Amino acid sequence: MATLRNLKIKTGTCKRVIKELRSYEKEVEREAAKTADMKEKGADPYDLKQQAWTENVLAESRMMIPDCRKRLEASLADIKETLAELESNQEKGAEIDEARTVIAEVETVFQTSEA
Repeated sequence: MATLRNLKIKTGTCKRVIKELRSYEKEVEREAAKTADMKEKGADPYDLKQQAWTENVLAESRMMIPDCRKRLEASLADIKETLAELESNQEKGAEIDEARTVIAEVETVFQTSEA
């Protein structure tokens, strides 16, 4: 049986995974640009060696992006199911409006990544 409390928890989960996904994407973008800039400017070999360690961290961040997307897809399906059940029971509340907003945000994330 779905409750507003369950919906609120699932909404929070979606928000957290979105935040995590965006964090990994920003980290990958930032570190890739930094490495490219260092190589382009012909940085000192020692600095490039230090950057190689950062590239390992960057590779791990890249691996986390698909994992976050998979968890976000699962969370989206879960929240939609709970919301549908609550709407069929004619439930009302701020939690339902917030869940709809989060669903729209998650769908936007998936649309922009496909484009």
